[in-house]
Amino acid sequence: MPTAIAIAAHPDDIEFTMAGTLLRLKEQGWDIHYLNISSGNCGSQQTGPEETAKIRAEEAKEAAAILGATWHPPFSNDLEILYDLSHLRKLAAIVHQVAPDIVLTHSPQDYMEDHTNTCRLTVTAAFTHSMPNFRTDPPTPPPFKEVALYHAMPHGLHDQLRNKIKPDLYVDITPHSDTKHQALAAHRSQHQWLQASQGLNAYLQTQLDQDHKVGQMSQSYNKAEGWRIHNPLGFHSQKEDPLTQALKDSIMHSK
Repeated sequence: MPTAIAIAAHPDDIEFTMAGTLLRLKEQGWDIHYLNISSGNCGSQQTGPEETAKIRAEEAKEAAAILGATWHPPFSNDLEILYDLSHLRKLAAIVHQVAPDIVLTHSPQDYMEDHTNTCRLTVTAAFTHSMPNFRTDPPTPPPFKEVALYHAMPHGLHDQLRNKIKPDLYVDITPHSDTKHQALAAHRSQHQWLQASQGLNAYLQTQLDQDHKVGQMSQSYNKAEGWRIHNPLGFHSQKEDPLTQALKDSIMHSK
């Protein structure tokens, strides 16, 4: 069975920018996986870090179940996602275990370092897909199969210097918008936190608005998720674009 994994920094990041594409792949018979590197332990001003992490883990499990995805537990904390060997060895072990054909992750340019560091870690972890001499934690043999990487749109559709990002690909998520919305709504603890910390007093509406904006950018879809294709060198054949092949009836390249 073909397999895809979404790798994001925090609980709810997948739901904002990647979940619709996961649902499209599942619809086509793919096995889908869900990993947040951080526990989300800093995502509250009312509960301490340990309690917050527990709350957010349960919410993430619920969201993954709504998507029909296999949930993988986090192994880091908010603002502690660093591009270092400890994180890389742990992430590479998960990637080897899952053996994905497609990896979905953050944009290389985004508004915060947890996102960009997660992107860097994911790219390097995927690069070890055929490297038995790279030591993972725990030791996990590589799958020895090609893997394709796709980068989601940054939050707000702009990079950290406010430059607008344009996707290479658009995935029509309109038929799955309600399920994606339901998965984000599972992160109930984030309503008050996002309002207090980032001014998102309607985070569910923010998701809908962004999906609609990306749909408008496509000039074809009502709601869409945008993707940029990672350079295939060292990852997969130059001619391969498995996301387009899998979703040929609901995907289009940028005009």
